[in-house]
Order: sequence, then C-alpha cells, then structure tokens
Amino acid sequence: MNNFEANKLLDIIHHRPTWQVPGERWVWYQEWNRALFFHWKVDPEILKSFIPEGIQLDVYNNTAWVSLVAFTMEKIRPRYLPSVSLISDFHEINLRTYVTDGEHHGVYFLSIEAQKQLSAILSRRLSGLPYEKASIQRKSGYLSAYDADNSQTGNYLKVDYRMEEQPKTKTELDRWLTERYYLYLEKGNRLYRYAIHHKEWNLFNLKTANLHLSYNIGALSLSAENIEMVHYSDGVNVIAWQQGMINR
Repeated sequence: MNNFEANKLLDIIHHRPTWQVPGERWVWYQEWNRALFFHWKVDPEILKSFIPEGIQLDVYNNTAWVSLVAFTMEKIRPRYLPSVSLISDFHEINLRTYVTDGEHHGVYFLSIEAQKQLSAILSRRLSGLPYEKASIQRKSGYLSAYDADNSQTGNYLKVDYRMEEQPKTKTELDRWLTERYYLYLEKGNRLYRYAIHHKEWNLFNLKTANLHLSYNIGALSLSAENIEMVHYSDGVNVIAWQQGMINR
C-alpha cells in the first residue's frame, strides 16, 4: 500500500470510538496479517502490578482481560521509505491487557515476541516497545499451524487451526477486545502513548486443534485450558503516529 492509499484509511473512521484520529501526519505504515486472538478473563488484582502510574486497567463489566495475538507483521516502514522484507516481515506474538488514561482506551503490552533477531532489536530501539526474540514458525493448509517457543522465558504456543465462518454480527465485547487505537509504553520514568488507525477488524470464528499454550509472567499464568474466547482475522493495514509523552 503506497502513501496515497494509506492516507485513504483516514476517510474510514465510522468504526472508531468517539475520539478522532490525530491531526498530525502519520509516520509509520505496517500490516498485521492472519491474526489469531486468544482471550482470558483475569483477576484485576493480578494485573495491577503490571500497570504503570498514569494509566489504569480498563475493565468490561468489572472484569479485566488479557489477550494473546499471534500474527504476521508485514511491510512495516517509515512514511517516506520502502519496506525491506528482511527486516519488515516477521511473525509476532504480543501479550496485552486493556488500559485507559481516563479518555483514551488502549492496550498495554506485557510482552512482545518477534521471529527475527534483527527485527526485534530494531523494533525495540525505534519504538521502545518490549520486543524480544523467539522461535516462531507458521504454515498454511487445510489445517494451518502456528508454533512459537521462547527459550528465555519458557513461554510457548503450538496450535493447528482453521478459519471458519464470519459471524453475522459482532458482540459489544468483540469490539471492546479488538477495536483499540492507542498503545501505552513506559520507558525510563516516562509514560508514552502511540496513536494508530486501521479499518475495522474482520473477525471470523476459529477452530483449533492440538492447542498447547503456556505464558507465565510474574503472577500471571495463562494456559490453553482457561481460554475464554478466540477470534481469527485476515488482518488490517495500519498507520501509526509518533509517540506522545503523558504527564503524570
């Protein structure tokens, strides 16, 4: 997608919450493709220790959520430069919870894993987000597969899956979990907020088989047995703005 086509994304905002897109020019383009979403209900008390001062947990009907999103990042590039597939294209897993600063509802990453070492290093340096290297492979077929293993943390995801039908309607919770347009980051003693924009996620039902999953961070323990919801999406084209510092 060239810059002209990317700018056309700004004409499609009906699906966003009440706040509008930033008035400044976007600085990054990227694609989040073939995404698997796994969602858990989590005790808010477990999550509070992860959340930096200046934002708070965002809850749905008094329930906190954590989501693992396994996808393929493609064509990431600065606004005025081409993407370089060696660096720009890689499989990624992010583990996130839901937060708000009182006005903007977004996500806070508990971990981010990238397939390529160089991509992890550059992404961490350029964005400040907590990227680290993990072994990630995926294959397509009647039953596709996503296989990830982080030797440093012991966290892993192994699943065979198939995309199924698209539901006729989305629930309010479906939208709450997926339509998020801000990312929060604590770096040093400062808190930052990234704004992003994309079309509404196309969500499909997901059929899984041979699902083995374990993600443990501090007191947080996630497994295949206690997954509450799953989604699949073919993906979105994303534009992102420069990070902004939040006073706290």
